[in-house]
Amino acid sequence: MIKIEEVSGRKGLKKFILFPFKLYKNSENWVPPLIKDEIDFFDKNINPVFESAEARFFIAYKNNEPVGRIAVILNWIEIKEQNLSKVRFGWFDYIDDLDVSGALLEKVYEIGRENQLEFVEGPMGFSNMDKVGVMVEGFEYLGTMATWYNYPYYKDHLEKHGFTVEKEFIESVFYTKDITEGEAYEKAASLIERRYELKAVNFSSIKEIEPYIEEMFDLFNRSYASLPSFVAVTQKQKEFFKKKYISLINPKLIKFIFDKNGKMVCFSIVITSYAKALQKSKGKLFPFGFYHFYKARKNHRSLLFYLIGIDPEYQRKGLIAIVFRDYYRDFQKLDTHEFIQTPQLVSNHSIQHVWKNFNAQIFVRRNTYRKNL
Repeated sequence: MIKIEEVSGRKGLKKFILFPFKLYKNSENWVPPLIKDEIDFFDKNINPVFESAEARFFIAYKNNEPVGRIAVILNWIEIKEQNLSKVRFGWFDYIDDLDVSGALLEKVYEIGRENQLEFVEGPMGFSNMDKVGVMVEGFEYLGTMATWYNYPYYKDHLEKHGFTVEKEFIESVFYTKDITEGEAYEKAASLIERRYELKAVNFSSIKEIEPYIEEMFDLFNRSYASLPSFVAVTQKQKEFFKKKYISLINPKLIKFIFDKNGKMVCFSIVITSYAKALQKSKGKLFPFGFYHFYKARKNHRSLLFYLIGIDPEYQRKGLIAIVFRDYYRDFQKLDTHEFIQTPQLVSNHSIQHVWKNFNAQIFVRRNTYRKNL
């Protein structure tokens, strides 16, 4: 018999967060989160997302052993302001038992119907800043800190429970050894800078970047506003994400482009891949996790292309040539070997256009799934 228990408070959330540590203990490719960061993320007193969203957390038990978990999310901006009658679910992990996954999903249906919602979609987080999608290809590759890793049977469970694919995402990689047109990017970047009167700005310290963080998030909101399921980052969330991520970033790997009036029209964030450091730390910074992160922060052989935003007025005008010119210069100094792109919507043709000349190789595919209530 499957028993479903709702958890809350930091003690309950820790149980929720620790379940996949057991499920994936023998996996070479699963990347754990930092336990404290994850607890803080789910804490209503810390994460401002809860000002406009609700979440309930459930753990499934079988024979008194935890066998699955799920978060059920109501994003009220999406529901009330965008009129999208959807209940979200995420952080969905379970053993290969259809009764377990089905019992957890029943909680999603129940909460959706209680709120007169029309359909379910997941796995996804609160917003576009969160992890998204079930992996359907690429299980042999190491996960990243920006994605969920899962076993192949997850997809089968969702399909057997009556879900269909809603959105498709790809993750790609390109290798610096394959880049043979560095000079071409130099010329193209100079041409585009002159044509549109643009100025690229690079940084050497976090302090130099801080005055631009809010403008960067404003540009993020403009850049992605037309995408399905997009929920804008609020003012308080900007501050939350700034505190959460700023220490992980090498300031030299943030690029901004401004127009002649000083308005930001493009930003790009690349971070060191912390996947191995997270595995070695086992989700804890103490006592030795800091050492692994310190070492990883200085290793730039594998970089994660975390986020890019281009003002709609400047999309498809070649600004990526400027961004890549500056990154290409960095690659030479940092001994970078590979460049991993985080999940991108297959239907986001603008971002696909950005990478069309980079010989990027798709190595992971993932989907969100939908079911009508």
